[in-house]
Amino acid sequence: MWLANPGREMIYRVSYDVGLKTAPEDGREVDAVEVEEFSTEYEAFSRARELLEDGEYNRVSVRDGSGNLLCGVLLQLKLGFFAE
Repeated sequence: MWLANPGREMIYRVSYDVGLKTAPEDGREVDAVEVEEFSTEYEAFSRARELLEDGEYNRVSVRDGSGNLLCGVLLQLKLGFFAE
């Protein structure tokens, strides 16, 4: 298990599918992914919310410096999205 180093700045990464296909890998096309880095959790989750609300990106995930990954329903719950 990865433990955060108190002296090290945490980097939050927001990844999302940009809807493009890359060159075939092992005989199949792979979706291109954009990764943005943020120094605070607030900035990362704000960007994830923007991407989800925009509706153009199907796969959005957030990973913190500890290696925790939030995506899908877990990310939506963290951001306060609820089904009506």
